[in-house]
Amino acid sequence: MPGMNDGYESARQQRNWLERLGDKIPGYRGFQDRELRRDVDKLQREQLAKELGRVKAAARNTARAYTDAGQIGLLDRFDRLDRRLDGVSQAVRFADYGQSGLFDPVKIGEADLDRLYQFDLSFVEEIEALASEVAVLPQPGAGDASAALEGAIARVDALTRRWAERDTVIGDVVRAGS
Repeated sequence: MPGMNDGYESARQQRNWLERLGDKIPGYRGFQDRELRRDVDKLQREQLAKELGRVKAAARNTARAYTDAGQIGLLDRFDRLDRRLDGVSQAVRFADYGQSGLFDPVKIGEADLDRLYQFDLSFVEEIEALASEVAVLPQPGAGDASAALEGAIARVDALTRRWAERDTVIGDVVRAGS
């Protein structure tokens, strides 16, 4: 996954001539930066949700293997994992930051944006750890997957709680920029 920290600068560098002209209009640049911040945030959240979708697909493939093998005793745990993955994915994809202030007309310093990007990067790393955990779920007949499934469910629950902390990080960043 490309560096989260590079998204804003990369997007700024790809602006067209009209946007660069807008830099010359007083007040326009702040509006433009807020819109750019909003776009980058949305792209990051969509990428995170896609990664969670890949984890969900891998878990479903393993669940399908259990079903095909006639071992349905763990399907309730697979279903719980599936629902929790769906929940955190939806929370990430459709997060409402309208009340958070991230897109308010305040100057947010580079160090504060870096703090938010570091939070997002740590979230990416947690998704990668979850993906690794789901990838090594025992296949049917290769051992009891109960403990591994419970571990994956617990990790998804931790991801959900971690995502909820992002509002606090955004609030801290906004207060620092005010």
